[in-house]
Amino acid sequence: MADLDLVRALVAQDNGLAVLATTRADGTVQASVVNGGVLPHPVDGTPVVGVVAGGGTAKLGNLRDRPRACAVFRAGWNWAAVEGPVDLLGPDDPFEGVDAEGVRLLLREVFTAAGGTHDDFDTYDRVMAAERRTAVLIRPARISGNAG
Repeated sequence: MADLDLVRALVAQDNGLAVLATTRADGTVQASVVNGGVLPHPVDGTPVVGVVAGGGTAKLGNLRDRPRACAVFRAGWNWAAVEGPVDLLGPDDPFEGVDAEGVRLLLREVFTAAGGTHDDFDTYDRVMAAERRTAVLIRPARISGNAG
């Protein structure tokens, strides 16, 4: 049975690379490669899969209109798909209980959960703000995959 422990292991093996699938208005699938990881939700602490989306991207527009996504992580032949409703937290996506400072710290947390490191988080913060980046948090409703 696949679970978030498998996702954590896959993140560590392949730089948190995943394919994020969202749904367009016409019902077709839009997919893109992202970096993601597992972290606690900033409001209720439940484990979620987090990725960061740039302001103005198709995926972010899709998620605003249809807040559900699937992220598929893989390393070799091992994989895990996490599907569920999403919470959006960013400068254009206010979320009750998380202020601007909370969003700034959350974007860092998603980055590090995906295996990222940075020598200058002040610069990172400025770039995230300039690009109007939003944290996309998938609440796992279904997890499938294999452990090899």
